This record gives sequence, C-alpha cells and structure tokens, in this order.
Amino acid sequence: MRQESALQKLVVATFTARRRKGERHLDMILFIKQFINGIQVGSIYALVALGYTMVYGIVKLINFAHGDFIMVGGYMAVFTIPALLAKGLPPWLCVLVSVLVCTAIGCATEKIAYKPLRGAPSLSVLITAIAMSLFLENLALILFSSAPRPVSNVFDIQPLQIGPVQFSGNTVVTILLSVLIMIGLQLFIKGTRMGKAMRAVSEDGGAAILMGISTDKTISLTFAIGSGLAGVAAVMYCAAYPQVQPYMGSMLGLKAFIAAVLGGIGSIPGAMLGGIVIGLVESMTKGYISTQLSDAVVFGILIIVLLVKPAGIFGKNVGEKV
Repeated sequence: MRQESALQKLVVATFTARRRKGERHLDMILFIKQFINGIQVGSIYALVALGYTMVYGIVKLINFAHGDFIMVGGYMAVFTIPALLAKGLPPWLCVLVSVLVCTAIGCATEKIAYKPLRGAPSLSVLITAIAMSLFLENLALILFSSAPRPVSNVFDIQPLQIGPVQFSGNTVVTILLSVLIMIGLQLFIKGTRMGKAMRAVSEDGGAAILMGISTDKTISLTFAIGSGLAGVAAVMYCAAYPQVQPYMGSMLGLKAFIAAVLGGIGSIPGAMLGGIVIGLVESMTKGYISTQLSDAVVFGILIIVLLVKPAGIFGKNVGEKV
C-alpha cells in the first residue's frame, strides 16, 4: 500500500509539474503575441505622431485635423482596392493613392485654413484646427454615411511562423514598413537641404528668413510630408482593422497625440518612441487587465506625463522671457 501511495504521489507531482510547465509556455506565447501586436499598433501611432510633431515643430500648431486625414486615406483604400483587383494589380498599390490624396488635402488645409492665421493668437489657430476636424468628419458622414465600410485584404502575404508563435503577414509588413519610413524620414531631416531648412525654421523662423529660406515652402513641405505619412498609416490601420467609418480618425489621432507628447512633441525620435510605448501599453492592458480599460490607461499616461515631465522624454523645457 505504501508503494502504491508513493507511486500515486509521484504521478500526481509529475502531472502537476507538466501542467505548470505547459501553462508557463502558453503564458510566454501570449506575452510574445501581445508584444508583437503592441509593436504593430505602436508603429501606426508613431507614423501619425510624426505628422503631429513635424507640424508643431515648424509652426507650433497642433493639427487636430491630422487624425481625419487618416480617415480620408482609409476611404481611398476602400474605393481603390476593388479597382486595382479588377485590373489585376496588387491591392497594396492603394498606398500610393492614399498618400497622394492625403497630401493634397493636407496642403489645401494648410493654405486655406492655417496660412491666413499665421501670427494670430494660438487659441484662434486651435479652434480652427478643431473646426477642420469636425468639417472633414461631417463631410465624410454626408458622403459615405455612418455605416462602416469593409476593407479588402491589403497585403496578401502568408503568416510567419517562428517556433510556436505565428504572426500575420500584415503585422510583419506594418512593422518593417514603419521602421523603414522612420529611418528614411530621419535621414531626410538630418542630411538633406530641405530637411536642414525645416530644422532652421523650427529653431528660429526669423533667422531662417534672413538666411534666404522660404518659410512658406518649408511649411507647405512639412504639411505635405506629415499628411503623406497619414496616408501610409491609414492603409496600415485598415490592414490591421479592416473597416472604415467617418469617426475612425478621432481616437486614433488622440492616441497619436498622446504618443507625441510622451516622446516630446517636436522631436522625431520622441514621436517614434512614444508611439511604440503607447502601443505596447495598450496591447498589454488589453491582454492582461481589461479591453475596456485600455483607453483609460493611455489617457492616464498623458495626465502623468503632463504632471511629471510636461516636455516629454526627448523634449526640452523652454523658458519664456517676461
């Protein structure tokens, strides 16, 4: 009887150890999936945050209509992908259409709404930015109705299997494309003549004019690049969440704005880091706490940053002369 009892205990202990090992293995797989999902969403936030931070760095304007440029790019993908498939072309070419349309709308918004207000009080510019956001949302509501539009598959790529973890092709493409765009933008800002002009206008607009730099062209180029990035982010977002509706850019734009503030608004590396951090925080909150609390946690980060370090991670505190 004692031998049978000892044998039973050994079997139970072995079974328990294997079960715990299996649970730890599943927990690790879940963590890796949530981590990669956070990087994917964070990459999209980072691209949108780059648009915010570039415009703010040049003209000290928080363009709240920037999130709605993403909505416009999403609708371009909705209508362009079926036309491309009908002609036998790959659906990812819709990125070009989204970038062109978003760039055109961004430049038109700058010329019509923001350029006449240069030198105006900051409150007037802020109200104009909010008004432009509402205008684009309601225009889309009139044209396309409030019903969500489904988006066809953008990237027809097989899933990537790494050990026991499988990643979708959309996830891999989104992360790689975001990294390449961010590196290219950083090289453009640091190494090209127009990039140096942007940095000069950002540092001291008056001195830049004396050096022969056209601030109007520089500002227009900044809006064009930021709006073009919104077009890329729109297609990436539609690849991850395949539906479009008029208000899709509101929350996405707010989270990207939080990412820009976290990293240090006006700083390109800060926008990249802030987007990744916000994406990871949101993904981990959904995976381990609650999907309903993810937005609350993200906005809580904004409050903490504004209380502890208002300039952000890479931002600089600037004193004012009185």
